[in-house]
Amino acid sequence: MSLAQPITPATVNAAELPLRGIRTNIVQSIRAFRVPDLQQAAQALGHHFLYANLATAQSKQDVLDLIGKQFMLTVSVGKNFDSLYDSMTDPVHKSGTQTGFIAVLEHIPANTKFDKEAREQLLDIFRDTVDYWGDRKVPFRCFYSFSVARSAHSQAAADAAHPASQPGSGHIELLTESGEKMPTDKLLDISPQALRMSSPFNAGYWTTA
Repeated sequence: MSLAQPITPATVNAAELPLRGIRTNIVQSIRAFRVPDLQQAAQALGHHFLYANLATAQSKQDVLDLIGKQFMLTVSVGKNFDSLYDSMTDPVHKSGTQTGFIAVLEHIPANTKFDKEAREQLLDIFRDTVDYWGDRKVPFRCFYSFSVARSAHSQAAADAAHPASQPGSGHIELLTESGEKMPTDKLLDISPQALRMSSPFNAGYWTTA
């Protein structure tokens, strides 16, 4: 006997709970949302779940490469934000009917190589993508968070205050945009491989069967 639970109206309603009050087409901070909950909501709603962890990115090219790889885009992202927009819009629309998307950009870098202007340009591309799909009556919600590396001074102060809990000098912590420490010891395995195994869109991730 199969233990799989069929997707029913009740299941879909439960999946929508994390998204209650959130517009179907929006770009916003992830805030109190949990990535696993968003992933489960996407699966129950029959939407594509697109996840990119940008914690290791330092430059604009790093960001583009990681998004292209982890989103499993079928069109090359290239070296500019416009090509990222192109890869998430027309080719996908022409590939077949789309039911919706939930995208997560975690740990967007905040450093001298990827400054405030670059971060805003990246989010603008996703806002334009949201508008594109909104014009076609397709839900596209994008959630994001920033990574902030602590300065050497603040890290030294933290080491002095909690010597037993610190891994040593030179350690860089990832913080949320509100300054809270990222729970990196509890990060979910949301690698492209894991997503292929869990997504209902296994073979053609961006295309419908």
